[in-house]
Amino acid sequence: MLSPIDRATIAAQLGREPRGESTVAHRCPCGRPDVVLTHPRLPDGTPFPTLYYLTCPRATAACSRLESQGVMRDMEDRLGSDADLAAGYASAHDAYLAAREELADVPEIAGISAGGMPHRVKCLHVLLAHALAEGPGVNPLGDEVREAVGAWWEPNDCGTLDNETLDAVALDVDALSADEKG
Repeated sequence: MLSPIDRATIAAQLGREPRGESTVAHRCPCGRPDVVLTHPRLPDGTPFPTLYYLTCPRATAACSRLESQGVMRDMEDRLGSDADLAAGYASAHDAYLAAREELADVPEIAGISAGGMPHRVKCLHVLLAHALAEGPGVNPLGDEVREAVGAWWEPNDCGTLDNETLDAVALDVDALSADEKG
């Protein structure tokens, strides 16, 4: 369960009410959430294969820049020629599925992880989120993305979300949540 301040932070980061989130899976060095663990079935019943969801706007922008530079194509090409990399990526896929299965069995997405795993590379955001949430050594391409994005929280320590703004958003999020329940 997310704390009200984490929920407000994530809402401010995303520019919308978060949905299906379970808990913070990773925090930026500044202490704010940057990856959330998302339930494999959203509250409306929709299957959702993305277990680890990158929320930090700076990290998201850094991944988008890498994608626009053709990094995904280069990674995917290497999957076809580097057996060790392909095996590590397949293991990351299996780990992703196992972690999601611990939360819930969702037959509609059985065997489907995210980010293109295990044979393609189609979303660096998911790969970074997986690498941050699970730590180094679990997803080799996620680890490469983490290295390539560098220190996304610098130079101003994620100061774009000040506490006054977060408090205001927290009140709005709480009001929205109360309206949904009532």
